[in-house]
Amino acid sequence: MVKTVLKNILQILIILIFNNFLAQKTSGKLPENAVNDTISKKDTVVVKKESLDDVLQTKADDQRRDVPKKMTYLLKNAQVKYQDMQIDADYISIDDQKHLMYARGKQDSLGKIIEPVVTTQAGKKYETDQFSYNYKTRQAIAYNARTEESQGVIIADKTKKYNDSVFFMRRGKYTTDEYFIKKKDTAADYYLLAPHIKMVKSKEKSQIITGPIQMYIEEVPTPLVMPFAILPFSDKRSAGILIPSFGEREDVGFFLNGIGYYQPIGEHFDMKVLADLYTKGSWNLRPEMNYIKKYRYSGNFSADIGTTVRGIKGLDDYTKSNTYRIAWRHTQDTKANPFLTFSASVDIVSTKFYNNTINNNYIFNQNVLNTQQNSTVTLTKRFLKLPVTITGTASYSQNFATGLSDLRLPQMNVAINQFYLFKSKTGVRQGLLENITVNTSLNLTNYVNTSEGELFKQEMWDKMQTGLKNNISLGTNTTIAKYFTFSLGATIDNALTTKTLTRYYDPVNNTVVDQTNKNVAGYSTFSTTASLQTTLYGMLNFKKGAAVEAIRHMMTPSIGFTYSPDFGDSKFGYYKNYYDANGALTPYSIFDGGIVGTPTSGMTGSLGFNIGNNVEMKIKSKKDSTGVKKIKIFESLTFSGSYNFAAKDHPWSVFSINGQSSLFNNKLSVNTSLTLDPYKILFAPGSDTGIRTEQFGNFSVQGFNVQLSYPLSSELFGEKTDYAKKYSSKGDVRNENYYFDDDNYARFDQAWTLNVNANYAYSRNLTRLGTKIASIGLDGSVKLTPYWNITGSTHYDMVTKELAYTRIGFSRDQRSFTINFNWVPFGQYKVYDFFIGIKANILSDALKYKDRSFTQPNSPF
Repeated sequence: MVKTVLKNILQILIILIFNNFLAQKTSGKLPENAVNDTISKKDTVVVKKESLDDVLQTKADDQRRDVPKKMTYLLKNAQVKYQDMQIDADYISIDDQKHLMYARGKQDSLGKIIEPVVTTQAGKKYETDQFSYNYKTRQAIAYNARTEESQGVIIADKTKKYNDSVFFMRRGKYTTDEYFIKKKDTAADYYLLAPHIKMVKSKEKSQIITGPIQMYIEEVPTPLVMPFAILPFSDKRSAGILIPSFGEREDVGFFLNGIGYYQPIGEHFDMKVLADLYTKGSWNLRPEMNYIKKYRYSGNFSADIGTTVRGIKGLDDYTKSNTYRIAWRHTQDTKANPFLTFSASVDIVSTKFYNNTINNNYIFNQNVLNTQQNSTVTLTKRFLKLPVTITGTASYSQNFATGLSDLRLPQMNVAINQFYLFKSKTGVRQGLLENITVNTSLNLTNYVNTSEGELFKQEMWDKMQTGLKNNISLGTNTTIAKYFTFSLGATIDNALTTKTLTRYYDPVNNTVVDQTNKNVAGYSTFSTTASLQTTLYGMLNFKKGAAVEAIRHMMTPSIGFTYSPDFGDSKFGYYKNYYDANGALTPYSIFDGGIVGTPTSGMTGSLGFNIGNNVEMKIKSKKDSTGVKKIKIFESLTFSGSYNFAAKDHPWSVFSINGQSSLFNNKLSVNTSLTLDPYKILFAPGSDTGIRTEQFGNFSVQGFNVQLSYPLSSELFGEKTDYAKKYSSKGDVRNENYYFDDDNYARFDQAWTLNVNANYAYSRNLTRLGTKIASIGLDGSVKLTPYWNITGSTHYDMVTKELAYTRIGFSRDQRSFTINFNWVPFGQYKVYDFFIGIKANILSDALKYKDRSFTQPNSPF
């Protein structure tokens, strides 16, 4: 009996062991509706509570459990879920003793990974060939890991995760190529390669910190190497290195232009510091600060401080020049304060700055052709209940040709808004009295014309002039006989100044001397005007069936009489006399060259006329829905002149003709002017300067100018083709903007523009030959392919028969970055500039290829 009991117990144990073995070999999938607190006997591994912080869920096509080794093996379509992590792989093993999970991607027959391990955690997706994870320490090691961060992707040979916030990578590549990220292409068009990378992640900001980093383009290494880089993954502004352009300039050598660093400062400021470096010793430092306060104001400060070195030290052609430029722009939002506005546009440079600039941007933008620079700071105050506007201004104007500058500091203008002198009796203003308007203003100015070396020194203050002017203008108008407008006006000017002039002839030095006197003096002048104007219409109709249906002519003639007394009379005291070198008594004004101007001399009783014309033509047109098309022959054609009844000689003025028109569907713009002198001009033998006689009727040309402008484009010579409808075959990946015809030829839109400008000017001014200016300018662009663009501009001087300033630019769109090349082939500044820049916004701070401002899409303002 005992043997029978023992035999039964042994049979039961064998059955239990066999059933347990079968349970271990059973395969199955985790139900889709499984929850974290449900444990399946078939496909859920039950582990000790002290080993896991949460339930570990698994599923696979083939699942096996090794109890003695405490290992779990998942084969084919394997998946593990633990806390916020999910691992999908072809093979996963779980070691309960070491708390390790190992995952591997799908392999081909040669052992190459053809499908990666996909790990998702906290909304981030990671792809790796192999992956080991310690679920107790939360550390991990991955091989050939692909990590997407913001607008880019990182691929590293080996990645070690220390915790959820810190990752270390070995030989990592970073790119923002959209095609590579979306796996449309197997190779990135560019990437940044670093041997060591540290990635730090947080809720507010994530960033990559690298050691030496190098740019590769189409798998080719470039010389763009940086000792380190910080790549931010944030919508906020971040600090970063500014990538320079490089090239060569004939006068100063090879260069790096625009290398620097960008640093945001607080919520409303940012700053960047750029440097331009040249092999022949020239250098330039360019700090710039931007600021903005939403709905209040915005602006920036910038400067250029540098040294230009030309030639070889010790030789005659060696020169060394120090240059500077200081600029400030400030704009107030119109909504900030409508009654008090402030604006500034300050641009102060050294006299020879543009002739010695190291910043090549001024060459490509043609700033080197500037002959004058102006700066203005303005403060305007308005009132809610008072019709008064007070404007304070400080201005500084530099003339590079003369080397002199005009400084007005400060200026103040008090203007009373226009008002009617009398009220209307009926509510509708009628007659001359009810239409009388008054405009008045008071202007205070401090002015000096000085050189750069005298600026803000005692010499400048000694030359400073102070002037006060008051202007009162009255005007009125009414309609006469329905078709005529009659106008009356009067102007009164009052002026005070702190300096006057005494002029005399110095026989010792044989020169005329102007002596400045420090005393207060003033003058008052007035003038009156009366004018009559009307509008006349004329129409010339042609026979039916003619190509031209009609010509319409609108004429606006006006005549006006102006009177002012002779303020050169001795009774006013505004003019005095001195004896010149020939002993002749010569008049001059004590206000000559002064800040408040000079009163007119000689009585004026002048009758002036102006005839304005507008001529249009109607022609038949099948393209127009009405069947008729209007063509402007002359948009404006005016003829003007005057006769001074009070003049002792030359009562007729110079006659002027001005015209403006647009031809060829308003594409060709024509502006022209002509001045004619009605008096005969005689030249003495051997003299190039003529004498104006009293003989009327000669009408010699004293000035002529014509300007032509015509914009050409591809749209003018054909309709735009819809390639998507015309061709069914489209390119892939890099050629997706191309369409292909039946012969496999690429088709795309080759847009181009060409602006043609021509100018001719002739000025005689009593000289025998006069002077001529004639030039033709071209400015255009052509899109060779959807990715290649060429721009350029040039001017040809037809008088000197030489090409003036010429610039050629090439740009190539390489999908995720751009290549730019600018070239000035000849002239004073021969230079070429080459630049590569990444387009992704995420790198516009860290690896800036263009200036970042508060107007960028990622700006928090």
